[in-house]
Amino acid sequence: MTEIAFLLNGETVRAGGAPTRSLLDYLREQKGLTGTKEGCNEGDCGACTVIVTDPDGGLKALNACILFLPQLQGRAVRTVEGLAEGGALHPVQQAMVEHHGSQCGFCTPGFVMAMAAAHAQGRTDHDDQLAGNLCRCTGYAPIIRAAEAAEGAALPAWIDGDREKLAALSAQTTAGEAAQSADAAAAPAGGRAPYEPEAGRGSDATLTEAPGFIPENADELAAWYLDHPEATLIGGATDVALWVTKGLRALPETAFLNRCEDLKTVETGNGRIRFGAGVTMTRVMETVEAPYPSYAEMVRRYGSVQVRGAATIGGSLANGSPIGDNAPALIALGATIHLRRGDDRRELPLEDFFIDYGKQDRQPGEFVEAVSLPEGRDSFRVYKISKRFDQDISAVCAAFDVTVEDGTVTQVRTGFGGMAATPKRAAAFEAALTGKPWSMESVEAALPALADDFTPLSDMRASAAYRLEAAQGLARRYFAEVSGQRTSVLEVKA
Repeated sequence: MTEIAFLLNGETVRAGGAPTRSLLDYLREQKGLTGTKEGCNEGDCGACTVIVTDPDGGLKALNACILFLPQLQGRAVRTVEGLAEGGALHPVQQAMVEHHGSQCGFCTPGFVMAMAAAHAQGRTDHDDQLAGNLCRCTGYAPIIRAAEAAEGAALPAWIDGDREKLAALSAQTTAGEAAQSADAAAAPAGGRAPYEPEAGRGSDATLTEAPGFIPENADELAAWYLDHPEATLIGGATDVALWVTKGLRALPETAFLNRCEDLKTVETGNGRIRFGAGVTMTRVMETVEAPYPSYAEMVRRYGSVQVRGAATIGGSLANGSPIGDNAPALIALGATIHLRRGDDRRELPLEDFFIDYGKQDRQPGEFVEAVSLPEGRDSFRVYKISKRFDQDISAVCAAFDVTVEDGTVTQVRTGFGGMAATPKRAAAFEAALTGKPWSMESVEAALPALADDFTPLSDMRASAAYRLEAAQGLARRYFAEVSGQRTSVLEVKA
C-alpha cells in the first residue's frame, strides 16, 4: 500500500504525504476545507474537531490537529462542510443559529462537530461532551441551549451512508492489497507494504521521514519492530503528535497501530480485566465505571471526549510521563503490564516498569501488548488535584487501596503522580500504616512518612510544599470517604 484510502465527506480519497502530516493540514492545505480551524494545535481547544467513523461503524469526535494521516486508513471523516444535506442544515447547526451560539465564529465549527457527534450518539451530558471545546467570546450558555434544542432530532442520512461506503472501501482495499502481493518482497519485515511519502507534499522537514508502517495485527508489528527498534510506535497520537506540532520534530521511523484490532480487545474473567494496549481511554472509562467509579471519573477529567476517543491505555504507559494520571491509579490497583518482543512475552508489576524519568523497563524492539488489573475492589479511590477541573495536568494525582481485616490494616497500596521523576508507590507511608488500627489517628501518624517517600519539585503548577501537603490531605480524604464521612462542603444541608 503506497497510499492510504479513507472517506472524506462521503467521497473516497487517497492520500500520501509525510507520515506525520496531520489531518488538519491535509484538510486545509490539500483539500481547501478551511472550516476546520487551527487553534491550539495540541488537542486542547477543539476548534479542529471532526467526526471520524471507524470500520465497525463507531462514530466519534476527534481533534484533526493531532491525527496523522495514516491513522485514517479505512475510516470515514466528516468536516463541518459535510454536515448539511440537500440544502438543509444539520439540526445542531440550525439550533446554533436560532440560539445565537456563535459570535466571532472561529470556534463554532468545532463546537458544531462535537455537538453533531454527541447528537448521533444520543448523548445529553452536554457539559461533558463539550468540555474539549473552548469559546472566548460567546460564553457557553447559548451553545448549551442549542445542544439541548437539537436533542431528539432525526439523524442525518450520511451516518448510515458512511457506514455502508466504509464496508465497500474495506472490500476494495483488501482486493487491492491482494493484487499487490507480487510486490511483497519489497515490503518491510512482516509482509505489509508501507505508507509512502509523496514528493511535494508536507514540509521539507517531514519529507525526510521514512515511510510509515501500518501493521494489520500484533504479529506483523512484533516482526517489524524487531528490525526497527528505534521506531516510534503511534497509537492515538495524543502525546506523540505534540512532538511534531509543538516540538517540530521529525520522526525518522514510525509505525501506526490503529489497524491492529487484536490490540483493542477487552477480556474479563478469573478476577482480572485485561485491556489490549490499543484500547481507547473512552472504552477503558466505560469498562471501569461499575467496578471502579473513582477511576472512571478521573479518566473523564483528564482528557476531553476528543482526547479520550483517540488516546490508548498502552500509549499512556509506554510514554512514562511522571505527571500522567493513568499510572498512579493502575499502580495502586496492582496492575500488570504485558510486554512482547518478537514471539517472546513477559509481564511485570506496573510499578516496576518505570525506572527513571522518561525511562522504562522495555528492551529494544519490545512493546506494550496489554495491561491487566483486578476485576473490582470497593476500597480503591483515586484523586486528581489540578488548577482547572477538566483537561488539566495534575499538580498531584494520588490513588489508595487499603485492605482492613477485623479493624486492622493488613495491606496498603498507593500510587502517586507529580511527586517524583516517575509515578510510584509511597513505600514508607504504606509501611507506617500497615498493621495499625484503621483510624484517622493511624493515618495522621503515618502522614509524615510521605516526606520520606517524596521530595517533590516546585514548578508552574504547584510548589513542593503544596504538593506534599496536598498528598497528605488526600490521604485524610481517602480515610474519611471510605469510612462514610462527609468529604465535601457541598454536602452541607441548610
